[in-house]
Amino acid sequence: MNFKPYWKRQDRKQDKVNDLRLKMDLHVHTCYSDDATTTLREVVAYAKKRGLDGVAITDHDTVEGAIKLAKKSNLLIVPGVEVSTRRGHVLALNVTTPIPPKLSPIETIQRIHEFGGIAVAAHPNVVYKGGLRKQIVSSFDAIEAINSTAFPFFLSTHLSRKLAARLNLPQTAGSDAHHASGIGLAYTLIEADPDVDEIIHAIKRGEAIPFGKPIPWKIRLQNVVSSQRRRSCEGAYSKSSI
Repeated sequence: MNFKPYWKRQDRKQDKVNDLRLKMDLHVHTCYSDDATTTLREVVAYAKKRGLDGVAITDHDTVEGAIKLAKKSNLLIVPGVEVSTRRGHVLALNVTTPIPPKLSPIETIQRIHEFGGIAVAAHPNVVYKGGLRKQIVSSFDAIEAINSTAFPFFLSTHLSRKLAARLNLPQTAGSDAHHASGIGLAYTLIEADPDVDEIIHAIKRGEAIPFGKPIPWKIRLQNVVSSQRRRSCEGAYSKSSI
């Protein structure tokens, strides 16, 4: 039998997808997260290297890096934050106002909606990463179906897709990269113009298709080492465009 890996089958499927769709990694961390080292300049460099049209910057409980990069880069940036709720993590997309951590998932979703963003359940079935698991409710706007750092990857992806189907919610994908080399390993194809508001509306309408593959073990080890040797973000950007 000529067996092709899951991500190879995905690549073949993607070839048939309209090339006009935006290719976005919707879960990227920078050195403004306390467990990541990627500079803002590296985000842009690796996004372009991977053929992405843009990324969502979703640092842990801070929007600082997202706002700075959106102002200075010619790359399409969806500002966001990965919010630490009392029961797991929620991605807030199209948000530039900090969301207080340690609220309940429902309270967090309400805050995100008040600020004009959408709430995505981050890696819902991964316990060690703050997955929400049984806390998922239909008031979410989407489910992160594919997360490159989730382990075990294939089981997590399968369960997340089933969850999204059961709740009839749109699906997204993101690398959850904490090290620059992981950017773009998972991404979402979105039927929208290159405008943040258009992207958000398209995701809510379900006009988004998740793709992705697991992060290689070499990069996983880099993530572990990086979290031990986190560098300051000072000097990670300049006054000129990145």
